[in-house]
Amino acid sequence: MPSDERRAAEAGRITTLLHAWSAGDDGAFGELVPLVYAELRAIAGRQARGEPAGSTLTPTAVVHELYLKLAGQDRARWENRRQFFAVTARLIRRILVDHARERGAEKRAGG
Repeated sequence: MPSDERRAAEAGRITTLLHAWSAGDDGAFGELVPLVYAELRAIAGRQARGEPAGSTLTPTAVVHELYLKLAGQDRARWENRRQFFAVTARLIRRILVDHARERGAEKRAGG
């Protein structure tokens, strides 16, 4: 299967799994994760480049924290993969900001 066709099929599969997950199928989330993991890591890596030098949070750690947030999600209504990646990009940014705030608070507290 040519690359474009494979990507289109994968995009359709992601959307199908998002709809199933929205409908309450927890197994769909388990199938979805391997399909989106690399893209989520890439998003986290791009966003982490803007972080100050010496940040201790790796893209892999960010995606794992994101996974924990998403796994507990039972009210999300996913429309398609574009919406999913837009929402997860915002969540990744929030994870990075929260981490930076925690590090700043630790420095100010002297601990």
